[in-house]
Formats: sequence, structure tokens, C-alpha cells
Amino acid sequence: MRQMFSISPTLPDDVDVYLVLDDFGERMGRAWRETGEERIDRASVVTDLLDCQYNQPVRVVAFNTAEGWSRDVSEDIAIELAQRLELEEEGRPQLDDFIERHGGRRQAQLPLPLRNATSAGASNDQTSKDHYH
Repeated sequence: MRQMFSISPTLPDDVDVYLVLDDFGERMGRAWRETGEERIDRASVVTDLLDCQYNQPVRVVAFNTAEGWSRDVSEDIAIELAQRLELEEEGRPQLDDFIERHGGRRQAQLPLPLRNATSAGASNDQTSKDHYH
């Protein structure tokens, strides 16, 4: 039988690993950032992103080799970053593109002026009936 080796021998086999694809600009390109074993969990990646440890984060992926899965978690991370940044007065310009690209910022919807709801609803109901009959 073939022996299986862990990609991270000092960590337990069943661990979720988070990696960040970082953009170093046109000249140097993109690379999956090297990180120590102790910084591969979700909380550490979010903290490192907030602490500006990445140049221009592009994507975050998570995987667990013991469970046999991997997925793009960029949207989840972008939402968490946006929520945490809302509580702070200082922005993080290097995170803005990442958050916007992955849906972390909710579009603000301006309230619409409402007319008298009963008369508007009645006229809309009549218009719909006339249109479809």
C-alpha cells in the first residue's frame, strides 16, 4: 500500500488551510504567498490582511486535504473584512479592490419616496388588470 504524506507534517492532517494570491504589480506578477504553518487559519489570514501584510490581495482559497475539498473563499473573506473595517475610521486602500471585486461592500440603496400606499396600490392593481386582460 502506498504511504500518504502530509503537506504539513507538524500540523494535524485534518486542518483547513487558507492561502492568499497576491499581486505584486505588472513587473513581478502574482504569486501565492508563502506563509508559516501557524498563520494558515482563517483568523490569521484575516488579521494579516487587516494588518496590510499583503500587497494587493486577489483571491483567497481554502482547502483541507484530509477531507478532500478546496474552494474559493474570497467572497466570505471580503464580507468579513468589510464588516470589520466598518467599525474602524481608517480605511485600507490595498483592500478596497479585493472587497469590491468579491462583493464585500453592499451597494447602498437610497430610499424611494412613497406616495399614499393605498391609492398607489389600487391604481397599480387596476393598471395591471387592464394590461393583462
